[in-house]
Amino acid sequence: MRDPRKSRYEEAKLAKRLRRQVGEAIADFRMIEAGDRVMVCLSGGKDSFGLLEVLLALRENSPERFDIVAVNLDQKQPGFPAHVLPEYLESRGVPYRIVEQDTYSVVRRVIPEGRTHCALCSRLRRGVLYRVAGELGATKIALGHHRDDILATFFLNLFHGGKLKAMPAKLLSDDGRHVVIRPLAYVAEDDLAAYAQARAFPVIPCNLCGSQENLQRKAVGAMLREWQVRHPGRIESILRALTDVQPSHLLDRKLFEFAALRAGVAVPQRELAEPLFAED
Repeated sequence: MRDPRKSRYEEAKLAKRLRRQVGEAIADFRMIEAGDRVMVCLSGGKDSFGLLEVLLALRENSPERFDIVAVNLDQKQPGFPAHVLPEYLESRGVPYRIVEQDTYSVVRRVIPEGRTHCALCSRLRRGVLYRVAGELGATKIALGHHRDDILATFFLNLFHGGKLKAMPAKLLSDDGRHVVIRPLAYVAEDDLAAYAQARAFPVIPCNLCGSQENLQRKAVGAMLREWQVRHPGRIESILRALTDVQPSHLLDRKLFEFAALRAGVAVPQRELAEPLFAED
């Protein structure tokens, strides 16, 4: 039988690491500032539960005051337990809004059986969440994507899209009205899973995506996990690489004036016409 004192110690250590990593990401990218109203998108999965709880903990000790409001998009998936999130949020004293919109039926109708639903589902969700953020006066929209999501997106774009592109930690929407942030950018998925288990979050599975076992993202995730087992530290190294880009050592002529290179002449880096990283 496991020593409860050891379990409490390990949970406290994990919670401290999560707060530190989220705090570092917020500071590095200036994700949250004084007076912000942060809309936390709560899907019911382990990642968004973890995001909400860590932000609540950081707010308690933050010198810069900011508000948190949780938003869940009820996509009308069959069997979705609509009572779970309101009960949890009320028990935590978190203001919230539940938005009901049947995007599930739209995705099922438009996407052929066996094909990936994620792209269309994501676009539909984003449109709804942007609208709700405007209604709530939210200045930041916080999503629960973590380190492993960012790296998987990078390799999916590399392998299948022919682009060096990942998920940005901070993003301005196309119309310039919304700022999207990913405070879990430095956090490992395994840590979020352990935190969800330790805190006994009432996790709600997503049957729309979870039923698609052939997703390329799962294959990339398995590849990353195998690398980490065989070569510990590789994941951390790849993440650091995304923060230290050398345009002059790539092949993108939009980022560096290769044609102007001359011996003895310094060539400044071009001003980027658009962000290096863009949302899918």
